[in-house]
Amino acid sequence: MEQSPLLSIQDLSLSFKNEGGYTKVLHNVSFKVFPNQILGIVGESGSGKSVTSLATLGLLPKKTAKITSGSISYKEQELTTLTAKEFRKLRGNEIAMIFQEPMSSLNPSMRCGLQVFEILRQHTQLSKTEAKAEVLSLFEKVKLPDIDRAYNAYPHQLSGGQKQRIMIAMAIACKPQLLIADEPTTALDVTVQKEIIALLKELQKDSAMSIIFISHDLALMSEIADQVVVMYKGKVVEYDTAQTVFTSPQQKYTQALINARPSLAVRLKRLPTIDNYLDTSTPFVEEVITTTQRKAVHEKLYNNPPLLEVVDVSKSYFSNVGWFDQKEFKAVDTVSFTLYEGETLGLVGESGCGKSTLSNVILQLDQATSGHIFYKGKDLTTLSPQEIRHLRKEVQLIFQDPFASLNPKLTIGNAIMEPMIVHRLYDNNVTRKQKVIELLERVGLTEAHFDRYPHEFSGGQRQRIGIARTIALQPKLIICDESVSALDISVQAQVLNLLNELKEGYGFTYIFISHDLAVVKYMADQLLVMNKGQVEELGDADDIYQHPNSEYTKNLISAIPKGI
Repeated sequence: MEQSPLLSIQDLSLSFKNEGGYTKVLHNVSFKVFPNQILGIVGESGSGKSVTSLATLGLLPKKTAKITSGSISYKEQELTTLTAKEFRKLRGNEIAMIFQEPMSSLNPSMRCGLQVFEILRQHTQLSKTEAKAEVLSLFEKVKLPDIDRAYNAYPHQLSGGQKQRIMIAMAIACKPQLLIADEPTTALDVTVQKEIIALLKELQKDSAMSIIFISHDLALMSEIADQVVVMYKGKVVEYDTAQTVFTSPQQKYTQALINARPSLAVRLKRLPTIDNYLDTSTPFVEEVITTTQRKAVHEKLYNNPPLLEVVDVSKSYFSNVGWFDQKEFKAVDTVSFTLYEGETLGLVGESGCGKSTLSNVILQLDQATSGHIFYKGKDLTTLSPQEIRHLRKEVQLIFQDPFASLNPKLTIGNAIMEPMIVHRLYDNNVTRKQKVIELLERVGLTEAHFDRYPHEFSGGQRQRIGIARTIALQPKLIICDESVSALDISVQAQVLNLLNELKEGYGFTYIFISHDLAVVKYMADQLLVMNKGQVEELGDADDIYQHPNSEYTKNLISAIPKGI
């Protein structure tokens, strides 16, 4: 006898209200989740993954969202007709959700333990003493290192991985039968991501609950899911076992998603994108960079004088302990490396290892406690404020979140033109506007985008705008700080291709910071691994990936999702 599904979504169509009426965002979506099963949903931003899960939990705004057809059935109970009060009984108790960003899901003014305690008191008959004991037991189950500290800590006092564990504890507090995990590991280090995936699998095995795991990372999905749903533009384009989807995908779109991720085995000159697969008129030609070609490029690079030399740089922060004593925290500890013009240095390590602090010191946004930084032979630590202002033109930064770094009140044309005006580039605004239009076209946008505002663009387009703004000053050195970590796999491939094209065209030098080691391997000539503020390993990127010396680097590399 066939097992009955725990959750069944059948021909679900959903529309959102706009000025002209309603726009359909889901088109006849169907899939089933069975007891004790992990179902993965993959696809790009806007494909309908999260909307489907929010509809399941009744969390869509009633005034703007409308289910136009289909059904959502949980244990044969129709969810689309439930009242708000009936949904409240179901949420947390029977169906729970882990959100992508724990910091925005946790109450910043409330201790973490009390946030989980509150859920238990609301949904169970436990006394206060029993509820607190259960919270500590849950914290132990999700493997928080110091459960008493975590109970009394505010969210900002915990790391990203620890906050995500609090969210998982909160989600499983009432022993739900269905857990929806929406991109729960996107912003986490590869090692923490591996721990969270192992934890979810362990919890699922122990409690026999079902999980809907939503992600845009297919390699990661292949390690956790039993069944996989691939979504594209609000439709289900592929639905099968994980083994079948990842080893013999039927749809071009699925093939594109799988191949757009940088390979650890070969180094391609260009990554394939979704368009390369869907547009059959221009088939993608795979061009592999050989070891010999790479060696020839490096010989040419390293025969020139260095562009940047970092010599024994340290950065300490001090906090008061008692009345007279100060406690020193070394965020960066005697770091040294050399960077050559036209080179890409990959900078990796777990959160808190000192990557961003080091980049801030190089940019002179923060003063080094000791050591020297030579840029074109000049020591940056001795520069006057006026000289630092001039340096800003030569050394630029591409931010992780382009939306937060763009002024929402400025059109993107004016946002790109602004640094040109500040640094007095070109004679007048007419010339500057023409240069901005050229830059927009160079990063894959058009002249028509000049007068639009940041909110009118997708995440990938905003990252292109951020890149255009960075290169507007024609810098020599660009620090890319997690600049592709929040992007879909296919958009990430486009942006990485663009960065490499710009590097070839303009002779840029990059310091590429990321927690995604597959991306860093694809981009980097040299690799610098940091651990607790110190250099753990430094050398050729391919050599380190093939033969890591330190245990720390081995653990980082082994944590990369390999896929089926």
